[in-house]
Amino acid sequence: MSALDGRITEVAVGAPADGLVLDVDDQGPPDGDVVVLLHGFPERATCWRDVVPRLHAAGLRTLAVDQRGYSPRARPGRRRDYRADLLRDDVVSVVEAAVDRVGPDRRVHLVGHDWGAVVAWLVAAERPELLATLTTFSVPHPGAYLRAGVRSKQLLRSWYMAAFNVPGLAERMAQQPGGRFEQLLARTGMTPPELARFRAEVVEDGALPGGLGWYRALALSAGAMGAGRVRVPTTFVWSDGDTAIDRWGAEHCGDFVRAEYELVVLTGVTHWIPTQAPAAAAEAVLDRVASLG
Repeated sequence: MSALDGRITEVAVGAPADGLVLDVDDQGPPDGDVVVLLHGFPERATCWRDVVPRLHAAGLRTLAVDQRGYSPRARPGRRRDYRADLLRDDVVSVVEAAVDRVGPDRRVHLVGHDWGAVVAWLVAAERPELLATLTTFSVPHPGAYLRAGVRSKQLLRSWYMAAFNVPGLAERMAQQPGGRFEQLLARTGMTPPELARFRAEVVEDGALPGGLGWYRALALSAGAMGAGRVRVPTTFVWSDGDTAIDRWGAEHCGDFVRAEYELVVLTGVTHWIPTQAPAAAAEAVLDRVASLG
């Protein structure tokens, strides 16, 4: 961990011999309660850029993390390096670094979108003592997601996961600007500016193979994905324009939380909540933080 004027700018993760380092964008009041922000696929920490000013205005400090596969110094090449337990432990390292810096008696507020939500659920289930609250966007608790696969159209909505597991297919689709990969993202609701950011920050910067590694390691992650019940005050936010996540999983997410819980449904919003509904995203986080009194 390094710091500039007390800021956390990087966190070493994994085994020391691996030499993996995650980049962290630490902003906001230095003495504010800490909110750790986890992005999803195929985005990076910049997806929170319109959310964090609203959190800072409320006195919160934000740590937006470029996760494994995305941070330039944390892009291992093996499929097994993207197992869910390793992704979870990466975030635990970030949270522990934050707790060490602000004091052991202060827990952090954990926030995640898409794949970042999955990892946030895993951290909350395994290490609740580190967290004050949990707010997740788009992807429900893994247990609800798996149940939705047999009780709704979730499997049909998740067809792209199989395509992402074909070696080299997604990489070839993404080579051409405006090609099939970007067309797929556009059908999920990504706007032209968001597609341009995807091209610059993920494809051209070399982060796409690492991001795809999260999908390709799913077969190796069965144990870790069986997350237990969450005992942290939680808000789950789902949008009715989400083409990837079925309503059933969203509505049954609360079955896996044994603490104060709220489901927020955004109307007319696509899957990309942090970039397309930043005010609503920030409000959900702030309401959950305020629920502690």
